[in-house]
Amino acid sequence: MSDYAPPQDPLEIIHEDHEMLVVNKPSGLLSVPGKGADLADCLLARIEAVYPTALLVHRLDRDTSGVMVFALTPHAQRHMSKQFEKRIPRKTYVARVEGHLEPKTGEVDLPLIVDWPNRPLQKVCHETGRAALTEYRVLRARDGESRVRLRPKTGRSHQLRVHMLALGHVILGDPLYATGAAADHPRLMLHSEELRIRHPDGGQGMQFRAKAPF
Repeated sequence: MSDYAPPQDPLEIIHEDHEMLVVNKPSGLLSVPGKGADLADCLLARIEAVYPTALLVHRLDRDTSGVMVFALTPHAQRHMSKQFEKRIPRKTYVARVEGHLEPKTGEVDLPLIVDWPNRPLQKVCHETGRAALTEYRVLRARDGESRVRLRPKTGRSHQLRVHMLALGHVILGDPLYATGAAADHPRLMLHSEELRIRHPDGGQGMQFRAKAPF
């Protein structure tokens, strides 16, 4: 029996036009269906119920909230998917992490690979891992935690979560990587705050934001 109980928040539309749809995904909701009928409820299915032509472009982890873009035409899907492949979109996240992160700015350049015996967990592996790069900036630090802005330059699975863990500052509320007091939070404290992408009709730069709920 699955313990998957996604939130039932109504769709929060940030932007809609003839080619694309931008929404604010709630934490706890899968981006796409999982395996099995109990994991069928997901953001894509909810969007398809209202926008039958909607197509997937990228994903966010189930427990991550924030800005997510969908295509409304095959052309838009091809155009935006190619942008993600070429790492053109600029993604900015906000996270609350355990401890006071020093130095205040920096980058994490650690290759990642799936931890097969413990999947879906990922791990740092210098032999066979795929290149992964994250820039970070501490916004404030107090009460034993830091609020950080994260800019992934690559798009590896669990990249931000494992990179913060590798620095010794796990993201608060992480159901996979946090332990002890750091795990004792109502949700994963990771939010996709901003996405910059080129519009599939003409290539104009677009910027979409959703304020972090924590």
